[in-house]
Amino acid sequence: MRRKKVFGWFIILYGIYLLTMAAYFFVWAKSSIPLTMKGTAADPSLFMNKQQLAESSTLNAWRHFLSFATIPLDWGVYLFVLVGGFSLWIKKCSERLSRSFIVQMVLCYVCLSLITLIVFLPVSFASYQLSVHFGISVQPLADWLKDQAISTAVSTLIGLIAMTAVMALVRRYPKNWWLPAWLLSIPFILFMMYVQPVVIDPLYNHFQPLTDGELKTEILNMASRAGIPANNVYEADMSRETNAMNAYVNGIGTHLRIVLWDTTVNRLSHSEVLFIMAHEMGHYVMHHIIWGTVSALIGLLLTLWIAAKIHLWASIRWGGRMNISHPGDLTALPMLLLILSLLSFAAEPVQNMISRDFEWQADQYAIEMTQDRQAAIRSFQKLSVSSLSEMNPPALVKWIQYDHPTMLERIDYLEHVKLNR
Repeated sequence: MRRKKVFGWFIILYGIYLLTMAAYFFVWAKSSIPLTMKGTAADPSLFMNKQQLAESSTLNAWRHFLSFATIPLDWGVYLFVLVGGFSLWIKKCSERLSRSFIVQMVLCYVCLSLITLIVFLPVSFASYQLSVHFGISVQPLADWLKDQAISTAVSTLIGLIAMTAVMALVRRYPKNWWLPAWLLSIPFILFMMYVQPVVIDPLYNHFQPLTDGELKTEILNMASRAGIPANNVYEADMSRETNAMNAYVNGIGTHLRIVLWDTTVNRLSHSEVLFIMAHEMGHYVMHHIIWGTVSALIGLLLTLWIAAKIHLWASIRWGGRMNISHPGDLTALPMLLLILSLLSFAAEPVQNMISRDFEWQADQYAIEMTQDRQAAIRSFQKLSVSSLSEMNPPALVKWIQYDHPTMLERIDYLEHVKLNR
């Protein structure tokens, strides 16, 4: 009876949540720009036609709704698996198949990952279809399904390694597992950052040195002026998937890479690309990857400490009802994942605030380096058009999900910043 109550209340509350989000994004929320900014470079009516403006409004309302609709789904999956007794059933099945903790952990975690995949797949497919309908994505369905399979496999493998170590520590140190888990996370995170550009990213796209020789020379000359020991710039073949444009920097040490999507190279002028690249170089020069990693590790330490306290309390408080004999019992795995998911969500606004500050600094660095206001503004305008982005998204989206300043804020800054010449 209690299980039915839990399920019933979750479904009712989730239904209310969906209706509230629908009302917010489709009725209440306004993403128009302030009247004081009409006619400025940040006014989308100056660089988007009427059809693009209408499509941007519709597309982003649906984007936001689908994105927010998925937030409680993780929690729902873990709650249903735990309270419904499915977690205990998976554990018993794994124990019958093997006495090895590692094998049991693999079976339990993979089962949870498959359940999560099944729950999230319809929403992911809806988002994909939405992008295709509005001309953002050009990726064939077969390729999209392949990328989904790769993404699931990679995330499951990484999560399995991490949670196997965590659960092994919980079994041994039920009260204080958080500290050794955090210490182990440091080399693990650094290793993943090191291998991502050369191992994980190529699973999705082909990377090659930038083919535009003149542009490559200009970028490397800029890198030299910035004191960056770069000898290459990489181009990703994203045009087979999307019409959107992007550039990024990732990796650490000798595996750090500055990457341009080929859509960016093909659709922006050299001066516009140089501003984008100066922005990415700003991240490198100001050590944002290092500082971002440090802040993430501090946040992770706090998260694991709180999670350990809550997990121990919950195991004692409700363990008997859910057949959890010990905090390290594999039956408790969904409960720990639920706690970690809730804490990660709670930390997102802080993480995004730090990221937005880094992006501001990189914008400032880029305009100081290039001294080309018009190229900078045009690059942001074209990036917005390519993705049908909102210039001024709803407050809830900015607060919870935006790790960059809004395009409205960025273009307004570029319009008013004082240049050296």
